[in-house]
Amino acid sequence: MEPLYREMMVVESVDQLMTLFGAHDENIELIRHELNVEIFAHGNEVTLSGEPEKVALAKTVLKRLVAIIAHGESIDRTRIRYAIELAAEGNDDRIEEIMSGVIAITYRGRQIKCKTLGQQRYVDAIKNNTCVFAVGPAGTGKTYLAIAMAVVALKNKDVERIILTRPAVEAGEKLGFLPGDLQQKVDPYLRPLYDALNDMMGVESYQRLLERGAVEVAPLAYMRGRTLNDAFIILDEAQNTTSEQMKMFLTRMGMNSKMIITGDITQIDLPLGKRSGLVEALEVLKNVDDIGIAMLSHRDVVRHELVQAIVKAYDQHDRQKAQRR
Repeated sequence: MEPLYREMMVVESVDQLMTLFGAHDENIELIRHELNVEIFAHGNEVTLSGEPEKVALAKTVLKRLVAIIAHGESIDRTRIRYAIELAAEGNDDRIEEIMSGVIAITYRGRQIKCKTLGQQRYVDAIKNNTCVFAVGPAGTGKTYLAIAMAVVALKNKDVERIILTRPAVEAGEKLGFLPGDLQQKVDPYLRPLYDALNDMMGVESYQRLLERGAVEVAPLAYMRGRTLNDAFIILDEAQNTTSEQMKMFLTRMGMNSKMIITGDITQIDLPLGKRSGLVEALEVLKNVDDIGIAMLSHRDVVRHELVQAIVKAYDQHDRQKAQRR
């Protein structure tokens, strides 16, 4: 039996070492499990042993994670898994870049940052294009990052208002059976947008901007017949638009405006036989200048790590079904 290959690295700060290892060594246990290496600490020295390639990879990941911790950033299981993936692909130089760039700051002082390469490409597409389509599963930050960019644009006076809209597609309950007037009926469909805005701005600031007309949250039907100038416009849940609705929305864009369209083409709630306007738009507009398309996947899920596993399992199931057909 060949002797195990060993490497050593030094972590300058004991506090950094404790953060790196995590409570009950849970962070290091994850790296041990993922890369099949042994990792032990003695003082501020960390010893790694195992197959040479695995040890080298683990050492690279640990060094990048220590650098992130040194910048005052936190690490968790999702970030560690993603760092391992990037390092395995030879993209370890992108780990710190992704986890350190600040996009926006919430009213409570929390920094909003990209956590994956897919999210970084999405934000870059927003910066570099007038119209951007973001397609991916739940939990990839499609809507939240778009709203963060919209709030920054409003604060910088790049635009005069933010307009958020969603198609009010019935899924289970009929709108007519729900209590209240029209606004109360559609509010549940718009609630995720309210929540994201409140998180970014705070309730009081959001209400002031709402009263002033600087922020508008409305169903997609309210966009018909309008020209939206000097606005940052976000269409959420776009997979539930019809072809006609999507064309109507896209042609609302006015001067000095930016448009973001987000959706998950695996969760279409349209009636059977109705083609999604998002699916069609991706085909029709894929080669048009100044339109960016960001495709996100289970790797970009930044909710609980179980969500990533669920999305991945469903993707695999769908592929197997398609093959059987």
